[in-house]
Amino acid sequence: MVFACFGDKKKVVIAMAHIGALPGTPNYDAAGGMGKLVEGVLADVEKLQAGGVDAIMFGNENDRPYVFKAPPEGIAAMTAVVEAVKPSLTVPFGVNYLWDPTASVSIGAVTGASFVREIFTGLFASDMGLWQPDCAAAARLRRNLGRPDMKMLFNINAEFAHSLDQRPIELRARSAVFSSMADAILVSGPLTGQPAEASHLKAVCETVKDVPVFANTGVNIDNVRDILSLAGGVVIGTHFKVDGNTWNAVDGARVKRFMDVVATLR
Repeated sequence: MVFACFGDKKKVVIAMAHIGALPGTPNYDAAGGMGKLVEGVLADVEKLQAGGVDAIMFGNENDRPYVFKAPPEGIAAMTAVVEAVKPSLTVPFGVNYLWDPTASVSIGAVTGASFVREIFTGLFASDMGLWQPDCAAAARLRRNLGRPDMKMLFNINAEFAHSLDQRPIELRARSAVFSSMADAILVSGPLTGQPAEASHLKAVCETVKDVPVFANTGVNIDNVRDILSLAGGVVIGTHFKVDGNTWNAVDGARVKRFMDVVATLR
């Protein structure tokens, strides 16, 4: 069992539901407004659930360029979208507001999410500048909002960034579990849609035994067997999209083919 919310399922697949650009961001469709955002996510969620994924994670990947501190309009809009989609959900869900740990925890706590994902620890040089998340503030907020049950998934190696911590990735992962109480460790590639380095995933899986380890990016139908031979689950977004393009809508046929392969691995 990975988490209680998944029951006895093994080798869990968490699928991304990418919300369109939120109000205040460069690509926001003001003419379509909030209604269009909800409509787009609902269509993706329907295809993901029909394909058999184990959980949905709502993310604001379309809010480029990304920020470290979520603006009030972004938090409000993402919360509204998740609340609007919740009645259609038949699987557990999580949230991730890029790249703000406290915003992710806030939205997750008030919407009833089972988990949140973020960069909670470390120090990185990134496209967005010096990246220094505050795990302690996020963990305390989770407690203060009355949601100690909501799992915090630690993306241990940031996308679009380079770690300034020279410790091996497996030591950083083990340290995050020990000192920052990570509920799960996620291993990523250098960019959205690109797989984690196989040696990194293997090293983390062999070192971290107390909590689940997930592959966080670049999982596809060709590499999922190798990845799930090591990891307890995957987070997948790009491969489920039309033509495997991160910014496209979900392709239901791709989801079904992928989940058929996963069914043989459980």
